[in-house]
Amino acid sequence: MSNYEAPHTTKVGHIHLKVSNLQRAIDFYSGILGFKVMLRMGDSAAFLSAGGYHHHIGLNTWDSLNGAPSAPGTTGLFHVAFLYPSRKELADVVKRVLDHGIMLEGAADHGVSEAIYLRDPDQNGLELYVDRVPNEWPKDENGDLLMYTRRLDVAALLQLAQ
Repeated sequence: MSNYEAPHTTKVGHIHLKVSNLQRAIDFYSGILGFKVMLRMGDSAAFLSAGGYHHHIGLNTWDSLNGAPSAPGTTGLFHVAFLYPSRKELADVVKRVLDHGIMLEGAADHGVSEAIYLRDPDQNGLELYVDRVPNEWPKDENGDLLMYTRRLDVAALLQLAQ
């Protein structure tokens, strides 16, 4: 094993998902989650963004048009996580998700963050979350990060939504 560490300023730039129906995926990621379509390549691909970046989400049907979701017990993506800037913005998007009849799979307080879990139309796992400020992160007696999974009060979160 190498001692190499990625530079601390490294970020995950974007995700690119294989989808079975491009318009349905756009309707979800743009129409519900609010990402803007930056470029559409006919019925085969689209690139969506928050804040005008070239793309945070790539969607394509190149190898997956009308395909089935990944089978349980196979390797692949567990979930994609979208970090929101505040609890208010998280509450707003969760309200939109629920208003569109999309079921939540879970909600958790991880100590370092508050997270909502759901699936997109192609059954890809999604996490919508907000981080706590680092000085509030739980630590053990040695000062090491201590994460956990506890129940998140979704009703209290939704009280912040518009």
